[in-house]
Amino acid sequence: MKAIAVIPGTKESIHLREIEKPTLSEVPNGNGVLVRCLKVGVDATDKEIIEAYYGVAPEGDDFLVIGHECFGVVEEVGENVTDFQKGDFVTATVRRPGTSMYDVIGTNDMTSDDKYYERGICNLHGFLTEYFVEDAQYVVRVPKGIAKLHCLMEPMSVVAKAIWQMDEVQRRLKVWSPKVAFVMGAGQIGLLATLFLRLRGCEVYTIARSPGPNIKSEICEDYGATYVSTKETSVEDLIARVGRPDFILEATGSSKLAFDSLQYVGKNGCVVWTSLTVVDEMLEIPADRINQEWVLGNKVLVGSVNGNRSHFELGIKFLSLGETTYPGITEKVLTSPVKGFENYGELVRLLVEDKSALKVYLDISDL
Repeated sequence: MKAIAVIPGTKESIHLREIEKPTLSEVPNGNGVLVRCLKVGVDATDKEIIEAYYGVAPEGDDFLVIGHECFGVVEEVGENVTDFQKGDFVTATVRRPGTSMYDVIGTNDMTSDDKYYERGICNLHGFLTEYFVEDAQYVVRVPKGIAKLHCLMEPMSVVAKAIWQMDEVQRRLKVWSPKVAFVMGAGQIGLLATLFLRLRGCEVYTIARSPGPNIKSEICEDYGATYVSTKETSVEDLIARVGRPDFILEATGSSKLAFDSLQYVGKNGCVVWTSLTVVDEMLEIPADRINQEWVLGNKVLVGSVNGNRSHFELGIKFLSLGETTYPGITEKVLTSPVKGFENYGELVRLLVEDKSALKVYLDISDL
């Protein structure tokens, strides 16, 4: 079957190759689920793997099938699988267990192992292929009513985990009830975070560079959020007008903006970083002022990566609620489909060059 892969560590090595179709026998104890891929998204992580910043091939292979944002339909299940049947729409989690105590209890996304296992990223092949087999415990059902949002399930799980972690950390305050949130960045994560936080009842300011009107500002406004272009209004001017936020979710990919966010959050506030920065950038920051404000203001910074099954399920619930509350809006994030494995070059071009693209994905088959 067809697959799109890279040679990890080698720039511009992305290629189309034939690999063996998986079988249910690869999963022990009759717990396998065979999934036919329908849509597979690519994002900044895939871009950085293609550019050879990271990515690790599975043991025994010199290539890595990329793609960690999957959506497909169940084709066959093992004899002991009762939660799924042929025809179910599904997605799958990304990280698989290692050896740490966190892996043992099912929170693979919180592993403390130096070597970890992520489909399409590190030590496991991904989903940019025609079929995959997975243990049922890592497969998550997608309601037919939101099937049109297909490969947004994994990005929304990232948002769900980030906001879940905010809630967990802020239990320290006993009466945490955030009213104002800044979302730094208006890519797919930023827009989905805007949706999630609006559904939570927050007053949301989604901050990006490009002036509106554009597709990003349109989606934000349709969610009832306020889109802020830093080319028109500085964050400092925004704070002077609306005050400091209770919560900041950073999703820019910029180390400067990530550290700038530390200067914006209010007392007892929380900042969650969700993006990775790969450029070796040196910054000058007002360290003493940040230190004083954070210690005296009881502020907290959390790093958040990946999500486990519970975050996927929470994200799917909020996508479903979002579709009911703001019908037809979230699918506007799905800007850039590419038909056919042989057009992987166009997939890369859109991902790397098209600054207007929100969600680039391989459109393998109709729903």
